[in-house]
Amino acid sequence: MAETVTMPKLGFDMAEGTLVRWVKAEGENVKKGDVLAEIETDKATVEVESTFSGVMTRHLVEQGSVVPVGSPIAIIGAPGEKVEAGPAAAPGKTTPPVQAQAAIPAAPAAPSGAASAQNLTDAGAVKASPLAKRIASDRAVDLRLLRGSGPEGRIVRKDVETFLAGAPVAPVATPPPPAAPTVAPVKTKPAQTPIPIPIPPSAWQTGETPADQRLPVEKLRAAIGRRMADSKQHVPHFYVTHDYDMEAVMKMRSEINAMLPDEQKLSVNDFIVKAVGLALRQFPNLNASLVENEVVRHGSVNVGVAVALSNGLMTVVARDADRKPLRLISQEVKEMVARARLGKVRTEDIEGSTFSISNLGMFDVEHFIAIINPPEAAILAVGSAKQVPVVVNGEVKVGMRMRATLSADHRVTDGAEGAQFLQALAASLEQPLRLLI
Repeated sequence: MAETVTMPKLGFDMAEGTLVRWVKAEGENVKKGDVLAEIETDKATVEVESTFSGVMTRHLVEQGSVVPVGSPIAIIGAPGEKVEAGPAAAPGKTTPPVQAQAAIPAAPAAPSGAASAQNLTDAGAVKASPLAKRIASDRAVDLRLLRGSGPEGRIVRKDVETFLAGAPVAPVATPPPPAAPTVAPVKTKPAQTPIPIPIPPSAWQTGETPADQRLPVEKLRAAIGRRMADSKQHVPHFYVTHDYDMEAVMKMRSEINAMLPDEQKLSVNDFIVKAVGLALRQFPNLNASLVENEVVRHGSVNVGVAVALSNGLMTVVARDADRKPLRLISQEVKEMVARARLGKVRTEDIEGSTFSISNLGMFDVEHFIAIINPPEAAILAVGSAKQVPVVVNGEVKVGMRMRATLSADHRVTDGAEGAQFLQALAASLEQPLRLLI
């Protein structure tokens, strides 16, 4: 019996998604768990897996279409089954092309892989999916050298992969560089002062300034902006800061990592995620969400970890951080971060966090505050662990300190409880054997 695949809801606030690319072609066999398509949401480009087995009988929407959640997008049938007519899909709108600042005459069609004249003259006119952009950025591929096979010439992942695989690329004609002017050698006497080389005038002297750039706002960054603006306007934030003695954590981390291969070494953030998970068990109001007029205390402790991407931030979720061993937390977070940066996140990677951590310590940031990620009740902003002068028993010594600031929703908790949470966190970080038992 034929089954209908619908546009999945990949977030509590998701209303529609863009079908970036079909992974399974019509007529291709499908097993349960196979990736069917890549769907772009406000948060990420997600690989959608099939919940059915059979044959991809029909695509109901084209690549590049924006489709409401719940609308039919494909039909999967049994081998040999004939499907006369599928359910009517909600009309998806094709993503409009990015408009260049000035109209450019259409260039003649170029062979596959070759750049069009328009793409070379105006980088803003290059149309590519977020996944294609990320892969191209990671592999240092100039998207202007590719011709897209997606809707309206959009460059998709397949085009970048074909380029990287070494498919024949037609050379792009470029004008030869101007010949360097011939300069007669200057004859000088040995005792003479060398003739100074003239320095070209700077832009402010010539009056020339670089042209303004107008770039479309990435969907991910636009979504972050909307959510954070709404959070600051409607959530009554308060902030509590604590300085942590990280000497014991740094020592233990060094000892553990000396026994592990490079790909399994623990980060400071792994210790923080585990310590936060244990502390949240003691303070359920901070592991909560405000839903209308109810405070929902979550049974699971799922710690969101903010990941920096080229087009914004994404939060991956360390599930059951209070119960999993430190090395398993580290392994799972590494895998999710790698998928996020490749544009291959799974739904479970980014959904269901109950508390978030934003760590800028790797950027040598001493202190900052973070905006709460609704509907969560709190977020922890973490700075660098660094050597600083500290007073111990009346003497100034060198100590390892890290500053962290809790941002919390005053409708759910208060400053005293926030301070007690940070003290519980200190107990685990300053006696890190607690994280291993």
